[in-house]
Amino acid sequence: MAGGPLPWAERPDGLVLFVRLTPRSAHDGIDGIGTLSDGTPVLKARVRAVPEKGLANEALRKLLAATAGLPTSRATLLAGDTARRKSVLLTGDAAELAGHMTRLFAAKG
Repeated sequence: MAGGPLPWAERPDGLVLFVRLTPRSAHDGIDGIGTLSDGTPVLKARVRAVPEKGLANEALRKLLAATAGLPTSRATLLAGDTARRKSVLLTGDAAELAGHMTRLFAAKG
């Protein structure tokens, strides 16, 4: 995946992550970068929580914040409340966050 499109975008208030979420998994984690059938790059994430009453979304916020070394309060669901495909904003220095995510995931693909 190195050199290819990445599943995040910088903006003035932080970094937006594009995620494909699988709820009801055996474990919480990010499996790396994948590509949807339409060619869109996404982070492939799994959470144990069920997709009811916002539980999976909250688990995703916690997972992404922890991965970025941020408090959960700095991870905000922007889109995809009831969909598997989600956009999550991590507030902070966008370049620093993008660098961190690149080091963690871009080499893994």
